[in-house]
Amino acid sequence: MVCPRCIQAVKEVLNRCNIPFQSVDLGSIQLHEPLSSDKKKQLAKSLQELGFDILESKNSSIIESIKNTLIHQIHHSGQVLETNYSDFLEAKLQQDYHQLSRLFSQVEGVTIEKYITRLKIEKAKELILYNERKLAEIAFQLGYNSAAYLSALFKKETGMTPSLFKQNAGKRKNLDEV
Repeated sequence: MVCPRCIQAVKEVLNRCNIPFQSVDLGSIQLHEPLSSDKKKQLAKSLQELGFDILESKNSSIIESIKNTLIHQIHHSGQVLETNYSDFLEAKLQQDYHQLSRLFSQVEGVTIEKYITRLKIEKAKELILYNERKLAEIAFQLGYNSAAYLSALFKKETGMTPSLFKQNAGKRKNLDEV
């Protein structure tokens, strides 16, 4: 928004969409409460018709970059990191890791390290279900030194051992075939 007419146009869109707001200034809208995803889509569509886009906060963009970078590395790259994740994120995102970590924890309510562990456990589940590798190979692929360590993390996160997970998944699969 670059002029008073733009501000007025945005106010009209907000009113038409029945979205209560506190104020509309150049480049920002202060809402009374967060929007539901449906309301946000409706607002985005109405604003786009006028040539405006909703810009997410810089912090949201950074958090999404952290998540996307980690998901790609853990789930899609197929390579074990030669460095630690803090150095990896710092290099990929060109930002200080301590700032990234602090922001991530504040916004997500979980540390980056815990998020990485959860991603790795999800990948381990996937690999266990494929039944193509031994647990030691899966552990190595995920950057762990031993199957015992992966197994302990797996149990801590899921409440069951990898073998029990595999066993339960097999039972579920058989029930689906009935």
